[in-house]
Amino acid sequence: MTSHRARILSTGKTVQDLEREVQDMLALGVIQPSSSPWASPVLLVPKKDGSIRFCVDYRKLNAITVSDAYSMPRPDELLDKLGGARYLTTLDLTKGYWQVPLDQEARLKSAFITPLGLYEFLVLPFGLKGAPATFQRLVDQLLRGMENCALAYIDDICVFSQSWEDHVAHVSQVLDRLREAGLTVKAGKCKVGMAEVSYLGHKVGSGCLKPEPAKVEAIRDWPVPQTKKQVQAFIGMAGYYRRFVPNFSSIAAPITELCRKGRPDRVVWTEQCQRALCALKGALAKAPVLVNPDFDKPFIVFTDASD
Repeated sequence: MTSHRARILSTGKTVQDLEREVQDMLALGVIQPSSSPWASPVLLVPKKDGSIRFCVDYRKLNAITVSDAYSMPRPDELLDKLGGARYLTTLDLTKGYWQVPLDQEARLKSAFITPLGLYEFLVLPFGLKGAPATFQRLVDQLLRGMENCALAYIDDICVFSQSWEDHVAHVSQVLDRLREAGLTVKAGKCKVGMAEVSYLGHKVGSGCLKPEPAKVEAIRDWPVPQTKKQVQAFIGMAGYYRRFVPNFSSIAAPITELCRKGRPDRVVWTEQCQRALCALKGALAKAPVLVNPDFDKPFIVFTDASD
């Protein structure tokens, strides 16, 4: 684990930004000064708006952490489950992880070192290996018994109903459970009683499913990848919407081939790769729409053989 001497390299502005972040977290009661033998380094990541994101690099801690085997939901299954709901409400839990307290042992392990001293979290921080599974377990327990009208992916809750009367009752029940659990939502990010909402990178509502326009625009404007890492980033983003692109794997094959083991890190971008890139961008730029399945009707399954 990082020693107490492993402080981040900092300029005057960086120290000011860091001090502000630390003071804010102290005021919110999410951290406290620490005498822990553990210490992870801090990273300050610049955002597009010029502000900074405070991050703790828990990679060494995560490497020796026992994995939490709790199953995370598949986004595509959650989106399918919304089906043809006529009314949708999304609830965004305020700094979700920070609403989960840590016990004393976990607090010591969460410690991070800064030029201002050593601090530890009193609540679940971002970046810990088991944080997503811990929070998913929490919301699943919170919504237990409401699976036919409410679902969640970590801190993003969606309530769905066929009638307005049912929807009012379902939303009230979810809010009651959140209140009893001592959890709060960020009102400015909540959408209530909508015919269509943004959820998990998609526009969903009235039985239809579409890619989020901003995400499609980002894919459309994606520059030609120069390295394996950049190729993987593009395939990861575009692949999230593969259900909207028939034969996605075949089209993307020239690009994914660049990531094979043994290939150089600096990719050789061929004409085939460029055609594949344009084809994927074009398919998503056509604003494809899928209709949610009706499980009361018969299904026809198409498969292709694998090598």
